[in-house]
Amino acid sequence: MTFNELGVRDDLLRGITDMGFETPMPVQEKVIPVLLKDNHDLVALAQTGTGKTAAFGLPVLQRIDIDNKRPQALILSPTRELCLQIAGDLADFSKYMPEIVVLPVYGGSSIESQIRTLRKGVQIIVATPGRLIDLINREEVNLSGVHTVILDEADEMLNMGFVDSINDILSHVPDDRKMLMFSATMPAEVARIAKRFMKEPEEIVIGTRNTGAENVRHIYYMVNARDKYLALKRIADNSPNIYAIVFCRTRRDTQEIADALIADGYNADALHGDLSQQQRDMVMKKFRDGVISLLVATDVAARGLDVDDLTHVINYGLPEDTAVYTHRSGRTGRAGKTGVSIAIIHSREKGRLREIEKIIGKKFERKEVPTPEHIIEKQLYNLADRLERVEVNEDEINRYLPGVLRKLSWLSTEDLLKRVLSLEFNRLLNYYKDAPKIDFIDEKPKKDKKDKKEGRERSEKDKDRRTADRGMARIYINVGKSDGFYAGNLIEMLNKNINGPRVDVGRIDLLPGYSLFDIKKGDANRVVSALKGLDFFGKRIYSEIADPERDYAHSSDRKSKTAPQEKRGKGKGKGNRKFKR
Repeated sequence: MTFNELGVRDDLLRGITDMGFETPMPVQEKVIPVLLKDNHDLVALAQTGTGKTAAFGLPVLQRIDIDNKRPQALILSPTRELCLQIAGDLADFSKYMPEIVVLPVYGGSSIESQIRTLRKGVQIIVATPGRLIDLINREEVNLSGVHTVILDEADEMLNMGFVDSINDILSHVPDDRKMLMFSATMPAEVARIAKRFMKEPEEIVIGTRNTGAENVRHIYYMVNARDKYLALKRIADNSPNIYAIVFCRTRRDTQEIADALIADGYNADALHGDLSQQQRDMVMKKFRDGVISLLVATDVAARGLDVDDLTHVINYGLPEDTAVYTHRSGRTGRAGKTGVSIAIIHSREKGRLREIEKIIGKKFERKEVPTPEHIIEKQLYNLADRLERVEVNEDEINRYLPGVLRKLSWLSTEDLLKRVLSLEFNRLLNYYKDAPKIDFIDEKPKKDKKDKKEGRERSEKDKDRRTADRGMARIYINVGKSDGFYAGNLIEMLNKNINGPRVDVGRIDLLPGYSLFDIKKGDANRVVSALKGLDFFGKRIYSEIADPERDYAHSSDRKSKTAPQEKRGKGKGKGNRKFKR
């Protein structure tokens, strides 16, 4: 199958040939004929990086009346970055169609400039919902002549809260328009929009519903929560030519991890919503140009960052929504290349991992965190490859070679090579000297029948472990599952009430009447002080550094009814004083 056989016109064929397009991708084979010939609407379920822009862009350009300067096609996208990406691709496709004007309309740029271009006349508008509604309300854009509407990344637009805006925009478009909706997943809200605004749409599924790209490997590393950053650095060090996006859940985590990577000498930067548009543009340009190799980003900020050569997508913890994981992993393994999607998890995320496996139809491979020995060997061989491939400018280097040779003539070939390698690797060697394994060991020993009863008793005691992991302090807090207190409540409480640097939480044990959790030793007193006296739905919080010898289980009933007594004072009149509930 060729683009010519799909019905693509000669002037567009010349444009895409210049861009290196040879044969259509599956989504293009299915979508292009429908948009060019058929009149019914279309819902296409396809992952990021499957060739969607050409699938809808080529037919849209071909159906434009170049003599009509009014908007004829409208493409809605969730973010400014994706809006610019689509508009740029359409401009490249229409290289030999100079009469066509494509206008990207988005927030963060001068609305006056966009209005001036609209008044001169445009045929295709690529827009984010918010800015387009602003222009509609100002009566600067008229959509009454639009014959084709494209909703790209529809599920993401709904996740970002644009459902009302989409409804408003579509009410200004003629009822007899052709409509195409692209989505990686098919949540209920997308289905409702399709039912309301589309006429008996045909559904096309590229691959399998909600699955990731076929040429992406899914790998996970399991470590203690406190070791996640160490694991991230080892993964990066073990891939000398890494070009990756590291996804984090929050803006705060994104910035902190990026700052730590930069401080540790990595070519990294952060991308999140707290940055100004100018800062975001600068970061994305550096990433596209390869100046930085690790982009630490939130999901929303990375929307529209279309890069074909990503080697890895790294999940610094799993997202709550499986569709988000699918979006993330779909950013690597594009254009027929292979890619790797990595999840760095702790033991309590294993269940979430299994849920994702069921949805994407693939198994995650568990790998051991790369050892220092393996990392150093990998880096050394990579340097050897670079030395083999380096281009030597004979004319220029020969001018300086005799003097250098005289200076180093006392070194043997082996000594010279050792010094070259040491220049590159002393930092790495010093950093990884005596570095421990950081994998979380979760295998449980098998029990024979006679040990079952003892095993059950031991497992109950294991749940009530009061000893902290290495390098950590164990903290007691007098609320537990019977109070409706869970891990999320603890994390929220810590984030809201602890001043200064963020604290990393390790193992958490939630019991009916109380909870125990690990914190780095240096943060223990700060955490205990911050938690004491807080209110959790009417219950006064008490916290202390856990005593390994104390049986909290037998004292939890009393503690769940009344807060612990203050320590008795030595002065006169200082009896026991209880917290008021």
